[in-house]
Amino acid sequence: MIAFLLVLILAAFGSLVAQHFIPPLEFLNGARVFLMPMVLFYGALALPFGGMLMLAFACGFMWDALTVQIVSTASGAPPMVEIALGWSIILYALLGALISGFRPLFQRGRWEIHCLMSGLCTSLIVLSEFLSLSVRRAALFGAPFVFTPEIWWRIGGAGLVAFVLAPVGFLVLSTLAALVGYNPCRPSRDEEEI
Repeated sequence: MIAFLLVLILAAFGSLVAQHFIPPLEFLNGARVFLMPMVLFYGALALPFGGMLMLAFACGFMWDALTVQIVSTASGAPPMVEIALGWSIILYALLGALISGFRPLFQRGRWEIHCLMSGLCTSLIVLSEFLSLSVRRAALFGAPFVFTPEIWWRIGGAGLVAFVLAPVGFLVLSTLAALVGYNPCRPSRDEEEI
């Protein structure tokens, strides 16, 4: 399991780098392609709960280290952090735990619901980041919540793209699991005792 966890962490890092070179999709009103959450959600299915938490920590830390936003409020005032380091770790752990609850279904060879959940959870990530930024900006600058159709397309479009790409991503990650000798459908020792 440790070897496959390291493979997933490397795959998450590679997918994080790759997703920044994919331009926004104009036919979905600028929705982005998020590859790293797909790796996390596959890990939530393939790894025992403890391994999923380690992967969620690594993915959340990488995402936060890349996207922490610091803004200056006024001249002479100290800069404010809009999204704090560690926020995504908690979000990814919660969504990973939700997906991990479907692991017994995945171990029986059913993967359809996981592709749908991957899309839904990716949309939840984008929505929660938008809400977090909106709350911080409302507190700092008095800016109101604005939900334009373009914002809804960016939230839903990211989930739709994740839903479409999930079967291919899961197939690639399953192949990587087989290459390192890990069987994601076999229950861990802790799960066999239950």
